[in-house]
Amino acid sequence: MTTATPHTEPERTIDDARERIDALDDRIIGLVQERMAVSAVVQQTRITSGGRRVSLSREMEILGRYRDALGKPGTALAMTLLELCRGRI
Repeated sequence: MTTATPHTEPERTIDDARERIDALDDRIIGLVQERMAVSAVVQQTRITSGGRRVSLSREMEILGRYRDALGKPGTALAMTLLELCRGRI
């Protein structure tokens, strides 16, 4: 019978932090999926009313918001979100 070796304090801290990260990732994924659904409503409404599927000025606002909050990597993150929510243009 083998006994489990006790975790050291750093290992416990890392394990706890990783659990929090996993929980945050689950929330982020859920929020992205919700954003995709809301974006689909906006796109469908815009198309139904005779407009274009994508509003480039709105996308530029979103890119700017993410860039201002997160720096250059924020722009890449926003581009990924936009692509997920509206598809490639």
